[in-house]
Amino acid sequence: MSNLILVRHGQATMFDGDYDKLSAIGEAQSRWLGAFWTERRMSFDAVYSGPRRRQRRTAELVGAVYAEAGLAWPEPVLVDELDEYDGDGIIKGLLPSLTEQDARLRQLADAYDQSSSGAERYKHFQKLFEAVTTRWVQGACASGVESWRSFHDRVRRGITRITASEGGGRRIAVFTSGGPISIAVQLATRAPEPTALELNWRLRNCSLTEIVFSKERFTLDSFNNLPHLNDPALWTYR
Repeated sequence: MSNLILVRHGQATMFDGDYDKLSAIGEAQSRWLGAFWTERRMSFDAVYSGPRRRQRRTAELVGAVYAEAGLAWPEPVLVDELDEYDGDGIIKGLLPSLTEQDARLRQLADAYDQSSSGAERYKHFQKLFEAVTTRWVQGACASGVESWRSFHDRVRRGITRITASEGGGRRIAVFTSGGPISIAVQLATRAPEPTALELNWRLRNCSLTEIVFSKERFTLDSFNNLPHLNDPALWTYR
């Protein structure tokens, strides 16, 4: 059996003009993960990363801690299929038509537009985002926006590509985002596809989700753990 450790990227800079960049907290989360693993002398046979800067940077910071400790860290292999879905594109592409059809979505959009900065704005954004992406999973689509079916199939191909190429008894780290991790868990538990979206909302930044696999098995071992972050102030979701 081999062990696949899926790492969600560290906190990014939401509402700061560039979500694909780690915040100061996100960088700290990544370094704490590196420290946790090096203290336990965790070795990895392979490291993979999605293509996003926030995904690659998380892996890079963990690798830097390994280098400082004088421990081996495999060169991360980029896997384009582990890219996150385009949340911004989904909102921009689907919201105009959905708000014309759905009074509840109009109310959520108005509440977000009228909210101030900080926690209130985040709360209203999350409610709106969950409502729109739920409709996306149900089949709503717009020109230029990747469909849920396409996203799910893409992630599945990426996971299959990794697990099929690795021999038995190996430990593999994969740095990606909430969407691909949630699909991996949904596949491992054989849950209905919409379950992946519900799992996605609970995934914390820099959390660890472990799957054991072989040619015959692909089984969830643990979900959304933060053994490297003892301070709750470092527990974030974006």
